[in-house]
Amino acid sequence: MNQRKWRYLLPVVLIALAALSGCSIDQRLNALDPSGSAGEIQLDLINWSIMLMLGVFAIVITIYIYVLIRYRKRKGIERMPEQVHGNTKLEVIWTVIPIIALIVLAFPTVKYTFDLDEKPQGDDVIKVKVIGYQYWWEFQYPDLGITTAQELVIPVNKKVSLELEGKDVLHSFWVPNLGGKTDVVPGRINHMWLDAKKPGEYQGKCAELCGPGHSLMDFKVYAKEQADFDKWVASMKQPPKQAVSEIDKKGEALYKQNCMGCHAGATPQVPGPELNNFALRETIAGMLPNTEANLKKWIKHTEDLKPGTRMPKINYLQEDELDALTHYLMNRKSKTEK
Repeated sequence: MNQRKWRYLLPVVLIALAALSGCSIDQRLNALDPSGSAGEIQLDLINWSIMLMLGVFAIVITIYIYVLIRYRKRKGIERMPEQVHGNTKLEVIWTVIPIIALIVLAFPTVKYTFDLDEKPQGDDVIKVKVIGYQYWWEFQYPDLGITTAQELVIPVNKKVSLELEGKDVLHSFWVPNLGGKTDVVPGRINHMWLDAKKPGEYQGKCAELCGPGHSLMDFKVYAKEQADFDKWVASMKQPPKQAVSEIDKKGEALYKQNCMGCHAGATPQVPGPELNNFALRETIAGMLPNTEANLKKWIKHTEDLKPGTRMPKINYLQEDELDALTHYLMNRKSKTEK
């Protein structure tokens, strides 16, 4: 095949290769495998949009291939294709058809937008206030009197009404397997809702570039059966166990001296999350498994692990002091938890 013919066929080859190519999907961040009602609604809209676009693509590529073949240059034949400039009928057709396609896409888009924007009502709705900070998330349950960080715990098959607010810069709250993202804006309250149809762990991310620690501004959503959720609520409401052993008393003193100023409950003046019942959390800073070794690593190398975080390194503690502090924090759980 000569070079001139390849010039015409190259776009077709590239389109075919693009259609056949693919990339691996992180199932923890997979909007195409929804586990909640909001995610299913959004996937329906994605599928409908794809089908419509594939229909348009099929029409366009069919015309393209037909023109390539029908009007290709042939040996011994010199002719100019018929010019259609100014053909009112054709211009009306290729103007009206895209308008119809846009209208067909607009109806479900507008409907789903209003459905997702409507605040869920009812006594069984779980209300949560979500506050975004650089680079962590706070979750307040006003009806339950609970506050936690980096981990949103919800019951399955119940809608969760989220009130989102930012305290410093723009963030965006996103749990791909449960629903689409919503911006978190300082000085403004945004709303969204989600639910989970099966128990499990769902990965959340900040989806708005917010500084050097943006890529690590992760959080978890834990969906639990109602009985397990009620047990978690009861545990969170209980005050932490009192320090009894000598190492815990030493750790408590170090905690009050080095940590309490920033971790007594987040406010504009107190920048860190509260650490009551810290030992009940599954992760440290939303990114490390909650183990004593990882806690020591976080305390000593905070900036290295999450660039831009406001927590300074506490690398001046002696090894025995670090042992006492981490031992105390790993035991900050309710009296009902062992």
